[in-house]
Amino acid sequence: MAYVLEILIIIIGIIYGYTKPGKEDRTALLKNGVIIGIILAAIMVVLGLIGGRGILLLGSLVGAAVFIEVIILTILFIVGTYIGDMLERKR
Repeated sequence: MAYVLEILIIIIGIIYGYTKPGKEDRTALLKNGVIIGIILAAIMVVLGLIGGRGILLLGSLVGAAVFIEVIILTILFIVGTYIGDMLERKR
C-alpha cells in the first residue's frame, strides 16, 4: 500500500515527460523538489517548536522524514520524465 504513491509519482512523471515537448530541465525539477522539501521540513520543525519541548524532537524527526520523502518522490518524478521523454522520441 505504501508504494502506491511512488508508482503514481512515476506515472505522473511519465505523463509530464511525454506531453511536454522537448527535454525537461531536470536540474530545475530537482532544485524545486529540494526547496519544497526544505520548506515542508521547516514547517514541521516550527510546529514542533510551538508545541513545546517534548514535541520539538518529534517535529524535528517528522521534518527530517518529510524532507527525505520529498527528495525520493522528486527523484522518482525525474525518472518518470526520462521514461516519458524516451516514449516521446519513439513516437
